[in-house]
Amino acid sequence: MKIVLACVGTAVLAVTSHAQKADTPVTVESIRDIKAYCIDFNWGPGGPNAFPKPGTWADADPAKHVAWYKTMGANVIQTFCVSCNGYAWYKGGVVPQQPGLQHDFLPEMVRLGHQDGMLVMGYFCIGANTRWGQEHPELSYGLPSSCHIPFTDSYLTYLSSSIGDAIRRTGIDGFMIDWVWQPERASTGGKWLPCEKELYHQLMGEAFPGESKLTPKEDIAYGRKAIERCWMVIHKAAKETNPKCIIWLTSNNPTHPHVVDSAMYNEVDWLMNEGGDLERVRAVTPMTGKDTRLITCLAGWNGQDASTIVPAALKEGIGLYGFAKPGPDSLLPLESLLARPVGELQGDERNIAVLARAYHGVSGEAVANGK
Repeated sequence: MKIVLACVGTAVLAVTSHAQKADTPVTVESIRDIKAYCIDFNWGPGGPNAFPKPGTWADADPAKHVAWYKTMGANVIQTFCVSCNGYAWYKGGVVPQQPGLQHDFLPEMVRLGHQDGMLVMGYFCIGANTRWGQEHPELSYGLPSSCHIPFTDSYLTYLSSSIGDAIRRTGIDGFMIDWVWQPERASTGGKWLPCEKELYHQLMGEAFPGESKLTPKEDIAYGRKAIERCWMVIHKAAKETNPKCIIWLTSNNPTHPHVVDSAMYNEVDWLMNEGGDLERVRAVTPMTGKDTRLITCLAGWNGQDASTIVPAALKEGIGLYGFAKPGPDSLLPLESLLARPVGELQGDERNIAVLARAYHGVSGEAVANGK
């Protein structure tokens, strides 16, 4: 299958969507501009917190998915080690696989993505994992909270084991970490679980003062310590397993007091503002390490104007990323979006269309005129 994008004043660009081997092996160093996308298995029907029921999209075909990203023009695929429902996208690991998983999905994505010259990144949701919460109710705020997990010793042991196992078994180039936040406590009416009161004592060196007596200053200090300790576990698990493993932090609020001027910002490899605006990317730039790469995001929830954000990010050397919920067949209708003018599209469809044109280096006015 071939899609040709062309418009007046630009060269015709042909993109083959079937596998074609890269001339040279892809490396992190060879990626000059980050052009990333994610067909997001975190969102779907049947599970709590709007997470999909375990086994949703378990028939996803790695070859078709890699072909989709190739057609998109991405050089970085972001897919999943363990999604928010708590089940893995590879077989035989320490985390149970998605029920009914037909392919060894993530290792195959890595193999095929590398053949087509793309990095392949996994994903862990740090603050939410439905299976963990169901199996350890005493260590989870449960429903209806989205971020529901206190970063206790038990949870960090599980997280470390999960990260190391995924890197070893799948060959991923790195992984995204999401929801690196303190838990919401809506399910308990704001009351702290005993396990988190113990964690407060462990980190702060003094007993938990009680919900009504906890000052904002104490709350921020505790939150920063808890997140920093979690970050240290993530970093150690990744880098001891593969020193070249890329850790990619996404944040929907990168200027939050729990994370600004943190060791995590200084040490993380890639840092993304999921909110999409460039103002907060610029705000955190001085807090990052000398080799940290910055990324911004286009997604339906953040309401950014792709036609404005994309050229501005490219001009400033900021990487690009987008994500959207899968379609019924686990994919999205990319070919039809490339055949339509961007001005006819809205929401995630418009974001995909603008990013694909930018990833291929053609005008935003380009449309597919042949197959």
